[in-house]
Amino acid sequence: MKHGKKYLEAAKLIDKTQQYEAAEAISLVKKSATAKFDETVELHIRTGCDSRHADQQIRGAVVLPNGTGKTVKVLVFAKGTKLDEAQAAGADYVGGEELIPKIQNEGWLDFDVVVATPDMMGVVGRLGKVLGPKGLMPNPKAGTVTMDVTKAINDIKAGKIEYRLDKANIIHVPVGKASFTEEQLEQNFNALMEAIVKAKPSSVKGQYLKSITLATTMGPGVKLVANKY
Repeated sequence: MKHGKKYLEAAKLIDKTQQYEAAEAISLVKKSATAKFDETVELHIRTGCDSRHADQQIRGAVVLPNGTGKTVKVLVFAKGTKLDEAQAAGADYVGGEELIPKIQNEGWLDFDVVVATPDMMGVVGRLGKVLGPKGLMPNPKAGTVTMDVTKAINDIKAGKIEYRLDKANIIHVPVGKASFTEEQLEQNFNALMEAIVKAKPSSVKGQYLKSITLATTMGPGVKLVANKY
């Protein structure tokens, strides 16, 4: 892969052989964000888990103290009074059965998070093939299958993000935007790391977090000291 001049300049700031402390890594990542748009700062954690085993799955959610810097569109599947409650709480889209063909046949996916009340999961389940691969399927562990739709919507709008293992046993999560202050990014990073450390499956043997890398959308990665977590 060929990198542009800006990327190569930014890469010079970073010593590839070194593992940095969080504060220094965040400072370097901010300096290496040179794109014309406000880049997302992302955290990539390679774990010692094996996602093929059900007892080594990691999935959860955490509210970032300073949000993600992104406006998140929320779709809520509900019925009866819960429809009104979701609308009052600020959901972008609210509905039930009638949304199925729109998503299935018309390919409508103009939302970032899906919340559903438990009594609607039979309906939402029919969208598994569409929502599943995109990581949009509501899940009780992530707090997106709930009767308390107001809390779910408020948390998501405040900067709640979901973390989960991918097939390569890596967790990819946003930490914020390059325009955030170092302090805001550090607070978000600490909240994320605390949640992920707590989520360690008891069946994992050996090193849980093998490597931790911070990077912006277009910038080079910065390795962090992993063994302190």
